[in-house]
Amino acid sequence: MTGSNLARRGFLFGAAGVGAGAVLAGCTSNEPAGSEQPQQAAAQGDNAEPGKQVTIGFSAPAADHGWMAAVTINAKQMAEQFSDVTLNATEGTNDVNQQIAQVESLINGGVDALVILPYDGKALTSVGRKAMDNGIPVVNVDRVFDTALAYRMWIGGDNYRMGVNAGYYIAQRLKDNNVSNPVIAEVAGLDSLPLTQERSQGFKDALNTEGFKVTRRVAAEFTPETGEQKTAQLLQAAPKIDALWNHDDDQGIGVMAAIENAGRDEFFMVGGAGSKNMMERIKADDSVIKATVLYSPSMASSAIAMARLIAQNKGMSDLAEHEVPASITTYSAVVTKENVDQYMDVGFDS
Repeated sequence: MTGSNLARRGFLFGAAGVGAGAVLAGCTSNEPAGSEQPQQAAAQGDNAEPGKQVTIGFSAPAADHGWMAAVTINAKQMAEQFSDVTLNATEGTNDVNQQIAQVESLINGGVDALVILPYDGKALTSVGRKAMDNGIPVVNVDRVFDTALAYRMWIGGDNYRMGVNAGYYIAQRLKDNNVSNPVIAEVAGLDSLPLTQERSQGFKDALNTEGFKVTRRVAAEFTPETGEQKTAQLLQAAPKIDALWNHDDDQGIGVMAAIENAGRDEFFMVGGAGSKNMMERIKADDSVIKATVLYSPSMASSAIAMARLIAQNKGMSDLAEHEVPASITTYSAVVTKENVDQYMDVGFDS
């Protein structure tokens, strides 16, 4: 993600959306209208202006997946945009005990705020609480801690809405093509994870609303290898498919390989997360992949921006409230050939 793209990313870290047009809070007295100026809730100023110097600690799992690698890249690149931020990033790890030790080291080092994407939210809850109890605000990214006492703010994706938007897009495209009784397939991620269950439920609910249902379903493990293996099995079991949703674009590398190896092109496919690789294929429009539903690692960029504001006791420039919100849920936009250029800046390398 380039500096210019980061700089233009609107309300989360840009300047003055509400600006001089302050938000009216309404009259608070019983005086006749016009007898005095109404009380106003003013916008919180220009967040891009340098404030006090702050050190932000950052901890995330190992970059063994394109999406996770992009989380750390985005966090570091966002920190570089601010002259008043020093980022102290630990080495990514999938060892829970090691991540706990790394966060404790950041706490002991006296950082002004922490941004943590825990490998395991439950396991990292205690160290999040330790930071908060020591007066260090924590921005919890994506995998949520067990209690809100462990974080000042949570920011993450909307897994249920991801499935909903994939389902609505597929249903609308099938209706536009006058396809009746379609065979709709799903290549999920790890079924044991709540995020997979939420994505599948959203997908099912949206399709049901439109009078459709999931006909064929397999579950992979968010890797290209399992994506290829499970999709090959799916294709063998289903001689005809009309539409397919794959939960994860990293996994999608293997899904696409299985489809191409089988010589299948009678259906269209929707991906998940928003990798640059899939966006480029959507733009080229020369394969079955026609859309992807965002679950963008740019949430890590936003987390750094929010941690900076919290550490500087600032609010968000586009909001009248004096404090940064307690939670932000990112939106799972559907990226198609028609709008792909708009979202290419948040794409990540699978």
